[in-house]
Amino acid sequence: MPWLLALCMPMAAQALEVKIDAHADLLYRQALPLLEQADAQSDNSALLPTAAQDPELSRQGQAMAHTLPTAVALLKKSVALGHPVAKYRLALYYMTYLPAAEIPDAACPLLEESLSQGFAPPASAIATWCPPYNGSPAYREALDALPGMATLYAAYYPQPAAVLACSRKQPQGLAMLWGGQRDFQAEIYRLLGDLDPTRRQALWQKAVEINGCATAQQRLTSYR
Repeated sequence: MPWLLALCMPMAAQALEVKIDAHADLLYRQALPLLEQADAQSDNSALLPTAAQDPELSRQGQAMAHTLPTAVALLKKSVALGHPVAKYRLALYYMTYLPAAEIPDAACPLLEESLSQGFAPPASAIATWCPPYNGSPAYREALDALPGMATLYAAYYPQPAAVLACSRKQPQGLAMLWGGQRDFQAEIYRLLGDLDPTRRQALWQKAVEINGCATAQQRLTSYR
């Protein structure tokens, strides 16, 4: 499709130059298993309202009280060295555990920095939590640059997200959605379509072609 080629070429040309510090990456990867343990412990504790009366669930709760702070400390060290993915995961921690009124100040700077380094998953969180940046030309420019960064970040997927409209799965309860690289790529084109009326149909169509994004398909149908 000629129009699709014309759509993708300007975006790919805007690839950023990003280098990930090796020590920052080591710290991030040390945090990952601890984050997974904390998530599993949190999910198990939420299954029963009588968790405090269950010795095993009580033990898991105590383990999470140790595991999660350790993971967060590692993420903060990685963030201090500029790691874009650690910034996103630390922002997700704030989005999960802070009161809603505190989330924009704590999480948005991290999300915006991560996005500016070419990492796609912060985009949907920014759309939800981060005005006025999420309506700014800078946000749209950052989204436009993302397709050219796919190779750099391929090894960092899957990633969790609080909102992922192009996911083919629905979250259960308070659980995060997990998406692969294609899911987040489709999400970027969906978001761009929402922001750019002149390219809207082509961008939504691209989201559908990448992973069958149902949300983009519904908008295409309504738009016509």
